[in-house]
Amino acid sequence: MPELPEVEALKDFLTQHLSGRRIVRVLPVAVSVLKTYDPPLAAVEGREVTAVHRYGKFLGLETDGGTHFVTHLARAGWLQWRDRLPDGPPRPGKGPLAMRVALETGEGFDLTEAGTQKRLAVYVVRDPREVPGIARLGPDPLAADFDEKAFAALLTSERRRLKGALRDQSLVAGVGNAYSDEILHAAKMSPYKVAASLTPEETARLYRALRSTLTEAVERSRGVAAGRLKAEKKGGLRVHGRTGEPCPVCGDTVREVSFSDSSLQYCPTCQTGGRPLADRRMSRLLK
Repeated sequence: MPELPEVEALKDFLTQHLSGRRIVRVLPVAVSVLKTYDPPLAAVEGREVTAVHRYGKFLGLETDGGTHFVTHLARAGWLQWRDRLPDGPPRPGKGPLAMRVALETGEGFDLTEAGTQKRLAVYVVRDPREVPGIARLGPDPLAADFDEKAFAALLTSERRRLKGALRDQSLVAGVGNAYSDEILHAAKMSPYKVAASLTPEETARLYRALRSTLTEAVERSRGVAAGRLKAEKKGGLRVHGRTGEPCPVCGDTVREVSFSDSSLQYCPTCQTGGRPLADRRMSRLLK
């Protein structure tokens, strides 16, 4: 799933390629992708893109007509830029194409989604806060006013484990499965530790890891073409998606805990005092 650093990079990329350009056609291919009907999708056609914004993991195009084209790429979605769009309208089918946006210059982009779980979403709204997911967002962890004190206040009564708390978009916006693993590894904390149990020193360490991990990932992604961002993200991860590989900090083997629809990766030596975490799904399979 694209997370804050990749969506931030897409925002920068689209700012360079869309600002001041006019959208001439928006062509939906997958029926499920459009989540709003008023204003209609055609409300952004003929309009100039005046700004590109990021809201957590949401990406938004602001137009001179006062309407906003907002998308959430979900788990398997992506934005593919095309210097020259194919002639003729796209044909609905079983492929990954969900929507095409064409500019007056002949350039444009495709929104695509792999797999069978179609969760990619597009909204056309007058105000981005009309999108339910944006209205529920917590603070942006890279915002200038998001300091350690503000972070500590969020965790004071948070009874969930750190892994789940960091992924909650209403608590902190933009962090998903991959970067929550990376943040906890950088902070040397167990993903199972309860958020409210952190000492002031641990809270400060987690805050520093949150900011530095995301900032470094944004810097690595900055200037990277949209088509190469996925590979860049994977190459920069230390533990996420690296089960069985040596930890780059201590050399211990990176381990995994599996859930019904996701998994987490961690280093026992760096994060859990050398103790492997219980993998309940594997335990059930072995019985």
